[in-house]
Formats: sequence, C-alpha cells, structure tokens
Amino acid sequence: MDIYNIRNALSTGKTIYDLPLRVTYYARVSTDKDEQLHSLSAQVRYYAEFIRRSPQWVYVEGYIDEGISGTSVGKRENFLRMIDDARAGHFDFIVTKEISRFSRNTLDSIQYTQELLRCGVGVLFESDNINTLMPDAELRLTIMSSIAQDEVRKISERVKFGFKRAIENGVVLGSSRIWGYEKQGGRLVIKEDEAKIVRMIFDLYANQMMGIRTIAGYLAGQGYKNTNGNDFSFSTIRGILCNPKYKGWYCGRKSSKIDYKLKTIKYFPEDEWVMYKDEENVPPIVSEELWDKANLILGKRSAKQSAEDKTGYQNRYSYSGKIICGVHKLPYYRSLYRYKSGNKEIWQCQEYSRKGKEGCTSPVLYTTELDEMMRQVLEALSVNRAEIVHDLVQLYTSIGSGSRIEEDIAKCKVGIDGILKRKDKLLDLSIDGRISNEEFSQRNERFNEEIDRLRLRLEELEAQRLKDQDMLQSINVLRQAITKELDFREGFSAGVIDTMVDRIEVHPQEEKNVVKVSVYLKVIPEEEKFTIRRGRGRTSVCSRQYT
Repeated sequence: MDIYNIRNALSTGKTIYDLPLRVTYYARVSTDKDEQLHSLSAQVRYYAEFIRRSPQWVYVEGYIDEGISGTSVGKRENFLRMIDDARAGHFDFIVTKEISRFSRNTLDSIQYTQELLRCGVGVLFESDNINTLMPDAELRLTIMSSIAQDEVRKISERVKFGFKRAIENGVVLGSSRIWGYEKQGGRLVIKEDEAKIVRMIFDLYANQMMGIRTIAGYLAGQGYKNTNGNDFSFSTIRGILCNPKYKGWYCGRKSSKIDYKLKTIKYFPEDEWVMYKDEENVPPIVSEELWDKANLILGKRSAKQSAEDKTGYQNRYSYSGKIICGVHKLPYYRSLYRYKSGNKEIWQCQEYSRKGKEGCTSPVLYTTELDEMMRQVLEALSVNRAEIVHDLVQLYTSIGSGSRIEEDIAKCKVGIDGILKRKDKLLDLSIDGRISNEEFSQRNERFNEEIDRLRLRLEELEAQRLKDQDMLQSINVLRQAITKELDFREGFSAGVIDTMVDRIEVHPQEEKNVVKVSVYLKVIPEEEKFTIRRGRGRTSVCSRQYT
C-alpha cells in the first residue's frame, strides 16, 4: 500500500493492525556483553511473535545488529541492508523498540525515517508510541530523538567525569590487552609468560643494540607470537619500548574524544600525560634504568630519522648514514652487486647512485671491507685496553657526576614558574586599578623577556644533556667492546656502529684498485686511517698506511 492510502484508511478509524502489510523488525544492542546479547535474543523473540499475532500482517525476516553503537549508523551493516531492502520494496512496515534503536543522532533518525517514507515504508517505535505513518509523527520524532541524543551527551559527560576521577585515584584505564599484564580490579598484574618476552625486547634493544626490525625477526625465528598468533610487528615492539607502564609508572590521559557525536580523538603530547611512579597498581617488568636507556636510544634514533637530510636508506643497515664521500660530503647509499657466486653488499656515493661515474669518482666500499676495518679498530684499541678503559671510565665519571646540567635545568624551570606567578600578580594589580596600563605593559614586557631568556637557556641545557647522555652511552659501549675483545665475526649491528662511529670518510685515489678511508670514533680523538688494496680475488685492508 502507498502512504496516501494508508493514511486515508487510518483516518477512517482503522488501526495499523487492520491493514494488510508486510512487516519486519529491527533489533540492536550496543555491546556484545552476555547480558546485552540476552536482551537482543529477547527482542528478536518478542517482535517475531508480535508480528505473527496480527492476522493481516505478513511476517518478513528481521534485521539485527550486535555490539554496535547507536550514535552513528556508519558501521551498522544490517541496518543499512534494511534501508536498501526498503528501497527495493521488500516490506511495508518496520517495528522496533524505540528511537534509540534506529539512532541516537537526531539528524540520522529523521533522515532515515523520511527516506523510508519516500519508499512507502513506515516505522513503529513501540516504546515511544510513534508511528511514522501518522501526520504528526515527524514533530514527535524530532522531540524524542533530541531527548535520546541529549541522553548520549549526558552519558558521555558522565563517562569523561568517571575517567577523570579514575585517573586521580590511580585506576588503570585503557585497553585490557597490555602485553605482559592482565587487568584486575583497576590495577595491573604481571603475566610472567609474556613478561619474559618484554624483558627480552628491552635487553635486545638497549643492551644488545639490536634495531626494532631485527628484534622482530629474532622473535619470529624463536617462534614467539603475539596475542593473535602472529609475529610481533614493528609498531607493537616500538609501543612496548615506549610504554612507561613497563618501568612501574602510571600513565593516563593520553587521549580524549573531542565530541560524543564525532569519531575524532585528540592525542595529547607526552608532557600533558598524567604520569607518576606507582609500582602498587603498575608493577614494573623492567628496571627504570633499562627503560630509560632504551628510550634514550629510541629518542636519538627517532630524531635522526626525522632529520631534514635523512634518506630512504638511513638507519636500516649497520653503516647507514655513517659513510661520507670525501669529495661531495654526501652519504653513501647501500646497494647490491650481483655475482654468480652470490650477492655482495656495497656502498656508493649518493651522486654516483644518481648519475653514475659522471656524478662521482669516489670508489665503492664493500660491507666486508667495512667490517674488517672495524675489527682492526677494536684490535688496535685492545692492545692498550687497560689504559684506554681507565681513560674512558674517568671520562664517563666526569660527565656523569661532574656536570651541573640537571641542577641548572631545575633552576631554569623554577625561575620560569616564579616569573609566571609574578605575571599573575601583576595582572591582578592591573585589574584592581592599582597600577596604570602603561606600567603594566612595561613590567609585563620585562617579565616576557626574562622568560624568553630562561627558555632559550633551558633549550641549550637540555640539548647539552642529550649530548652528554649520548656520549656516556658511546663510552660505555666502547668500554664493553674493548673489555670483552669482541671480534664481531658475523658483522656489526646498527646499534653498535651508531654508538661507536661518528663517520667514515672515503677518499678517491688516482691509483686503480686502491681506496683510502678515515674512520672517526665518537670518543677517541685520533682518526684511524686505512688503505684497501683490491686484486684478483683478494682484498687487503691495512691501517695507518698514509698520512
């Protein structure tokens, strides 16, 4: 029947149950919890019986969505399928519990009921006693939808308030699927079988100097899988390394939903998170020292990757970003030479990669040659290792304990806070009329200049602190390498090279098959000079062969 005939019939005293209609239903619950699914099952039984009890009605199989919010219809597959079937003329009437089953968004509710009416389909919202086939339905629908939408807003505000109070009380929020933990009563409990993998990741990254992708490959090779039975991804490992919870710190207010009607989430910068040590509710899996060490390395590598002169090859391989052309002062790129006997990894100037021999005449370097040079560097250092280790320890101690950077940083921060408080008092004096606008402007400008000076000094101090931390790490790694007399027979990890080596310069020579290279370590002032001689099937790498 069309809408005109239906409304004429209803105006004569007939009810909707007296009309020969093909009737279906729509049911939905917003979560997939057991009690909600039980409610859904009850809805389905009720409406199937409700439709079949009316002799004039023809039952049409209903439409059901499980565990989907009613705020938006975007992901409600069966709701949208019902709209498509209405357009195709599969039924005349829909029965549902209430307006919020369709949508808690006023515009969505009105839009879809109007769309259904254009298709000749009415809707009965039983609990709200609204039949869209009646002339006054749209006004009542607008009022009821607005009430439903405002209820969502109130729920959203209550949830946000609850989150805020939970954070204040140290209740652990967020996902329950935190690798290494399980959530119990608002606190975390360590799952030892997963925690051992977390410890392994931190050790491989911070102590073994493995990169994240290398760690992922190592874990896969050892047969370790994530919760879904898949290999650990780059993002998962990085997320583990970054998460302060693993060192026993509470961490909250990392993000917030901007508006209850929108999907947009605002992610706050780290300095706005709520973080503090709380080993009672967040028991540590790794020590603070190990976590801080890993994140110092991670921060340095991240900064290097985001630098303006980064290339697609940088940080992916052991010597990425370290080899410099002596002519163009540009980095060398990694490539492969393909031989019948197998591929060989080589490095060549960026200009050569772009233009060939016309771009640069600097020779290529083989990774095997670079590894041999690094082995000889360590051997040369290990000859006088006791003396060198002693010097490195003294340098380490002087940087670690003799620096007043932390104290100066704290003073700068206290100074800035003090000036901000004085600015607030100055503003109060101006508002009360106790000083003139001119005096306020002059004194406020002086305060702003002092704050700018302190902030500039703070930036300089923090940059120096990062540099010192980098130096301390380099000294420690080099000292360990010399002490253990590592031979690195299987090559050097990117972490070790990055920590020890400042740069490797390649110098072109007129003599064919001869390459001269200078190696600069971060904590050793003298450069190491090498000459590479290539012959038929043989290559020699000798140090200190030229001046």
